[in-house]
Amino acid sequence: MTTIPLSTLDLVLAALLLIINGWISVRLDLGLERTLAVAAARMVVQLLLVALVLRMLFETVSPALTALAASVMVGFAGYEAMARQDRRLTGAWSYGLGTTAMLFAGVTVTVVALATQLRPDPWFHPRYAIPLLGMVLGNTMTGVALGMERLVDSLRRDRLAVESMLALGYTRPEAFRPAVRVAVRAALIPVINTMAATGLVFLPGMMTGQILAGADPMLAVKYQMLVIFLIAGGTGLGVIIAVKGVAYRLSDGRHRLRLDRLAPARR
Repeated sequence: MTTIPLSTLDLVLAALLLIINGWISVRLDLGLERTLAVAAARMVVQLLLVALVLRMLFETVSPALTALAASVMVGFAGYEAMARQDRRLTGAWSYGLGTTAMLFAGVTVTVVALATQLRPDPWFHPRYAIPLLGMVLGNTMTGVALGMERLVDSLRRDRLAVESMLALGYTRPEAFRPAVRVAVRAALIPVINTMAATGLVFLPGMMTGQILAGADPMLAVKYQMLVIFLIAGGTGLGVIIAVKGVAYRLSDGRHRLRLDRLAPARR
């Protein structure tokens, strides 16, 4: 089965479906028409630029360029995770903690997959490394952002309970444990729901894309299962690092709750 090519006209016709969203926004007075248009334009520009960059990476197969592209992806993921926080940590922690968690989780999971399951030649080939890292980072970013925000909210809401436990002699890991459990659980729910619903409720984008490109459905399913397992593992690893890091930052060596290390809420 050959791949069906898509023309610019095909994409324009598909983009016209956004008129439905614009009509809904106007009809309900949501004020999202401009935001919708800007988001669509950004998506088109970003994807075209990514296609050009990937084409160049695939032609050169340079470990340095692959590492540079991966670094840029991690950097933007860290910024997006920080931007989703209503109450950020002060100083470099606001950006550095989430970025470090995603860097460690994303790179670890991607390297393991390249070295054990896929085994491309060379092992760092950007055709495999960049898409895998992108999928892992995208989902890990959501989990990290959600976990960090939920932990901060829990500690602020239950401040008296946490401080009472600390005053009674509990260590900071013991006093923070209920809030950490809530945060980690909330961060992992989306990826668990994705695994539970995949196949029966929806067909993931990667699998659908492969099938549309002419791949055997069974092969597409195997690749999709691999990707979801990688995403789940990367999300769990990134979330626990980020949540534990926030808990460490919002306490000190004297086992005190330090909410003063949070920046003011954004308006």
